[in-house]
Amino acid sequence: MLQSTSAPVAARYEIRFRSLFKEGRALSFPCDREGHVDLANANERLRSNYLFARAMLGREYAMPIVLERDLH
Repeated sequence: MLQSTSAPVAARYEIRFRSLFKEGRALSFPCDREGHVDLANANERLRSNYLFARAMLGREYAMPIVLERDLH
């Protein structure tokens, strides 16, 4: 679920890492329906934040969930 892919990102989905300590705080990233984030085409800030969230699983962030984005 936490792999990168070089396929185009399906903007209909996002992977969300919820904070374990601050309710309402989370990091979210565009992904495909399986939760793959396109790191190859991501900008440096997105890539850095995504890798940080993954590194902090269980310490700062809960296991991520994949959600369909509300495009309205």
